[in-house]
Amino acid sequence: MSLLTKILPLMAACGACLLSCSGKTGTASRPTADATPALEERGAFSADSAYAQVVRQVALGPRTPGSEAHGRCADMLEQTLRRYGADTVVSLRGEATAWDGTVLPVRNIWARYNIAAPSRILLVAHYDTRPWADRDADEANHNTPIDGANDGASGVAVILEIARNLGLRAPEVGVDILLTDCEDSGTPAGHDTGADEDSWCLGTQLFADNLPYAAAERPRMGILLDMVGGRDARFHREYFSARRAPAATDKVWAMAARMGLGDRFPDAVGGAITDDHLPLIAAGIPTTDIIESANAVTGSFAPTWHTLDDNIDHIDRESLSAAGRVVLNVIYYEKP
Repeated sequence: MSLLTKILPLMAACGACLLSCSGKTGTASRPTADATPALEERGAFSADSAYAQVVRQVALGPRTPGSEAHGRCADMLEQTLRRYGADTVVSLRGEATAWDGTVLPVRNIWARYNIAAPSRILLVAHYDTRPWADRDADEANHNTPIDGANDGASGVAVILEIARNLGLRAPEVGVDILLTDCEDSGTPAGHDTGADEDSWCLGTQLFADNLPYAAAERPRMGILLDMVGGRDARFHREYFSARRAPAATDKVWAMAARMGLGDRFPDAVGGAITDDHLPLIAAGIPTTDIIESANAVTGSFAPTWHTLDDNIDHIDRESLSAAGRVVLNVIYYEKP
């Protein structure tokens, strides 16, 4: 993911700062939702199981596109989804051109639960990791790949734990899972021209350009999980999600409030982020982005972002649990 480096006129008029998957900033406030009765949680999301899935990924080493660790990770993710009862699991392969002209192999992983259900929800996370620690305080580390425990592995881990639950108890709606590739190979810090937002989210761009759905079959909503494992993570309503996928965003944040997790999901609009949800929104799947924003005013990411500190030592089970429980209950309470 990157910080959005351009301030659009409308956003500037609203006083919002911008970010992208490569960076983040700013916010506008929003009224607090009315109190609603607490609901009975469904499913059994395990923070320990989700944490173990982060450990499994990080143990492979940096999962940069085309590397051996990347291929082993993709194989492991496919095997796990099959073991967790997905109706179908496939690799969607292709190529994408990186910011510097390098052609990258793309391997998106697509899995489906309750495949016959016409009403569907799409869950999304990227499993590749940043090839460069270009935000590290030590410039000597700027060309070193990162572990990506939070930026990559955390979102995947939460989705895998949700998948385990879906295999045990089928929801009333269908659920598709998209684990995307080449999300985090965007332009390194210091090379940004201000016009290269398309250098991010390459795997999702490829998926959106070759959408495996007829128009009438597209998921009614998507939920993206990105950087959901940081210590004491807070998830403000991401700017583009709130404006371009308001129904999906409202559904997630209302569920968090009903579950007593409003402290983790503040009812305020945070930074504008270039992330995997944007190509999906453009392709007709309104997708909301659950992503840590350390501060709603600045929209900044956690200090481990794109540094060598993005490792297992900085993963918080409670953050994983908060994100996972909310999404799991959105799914289980959704009606066809």
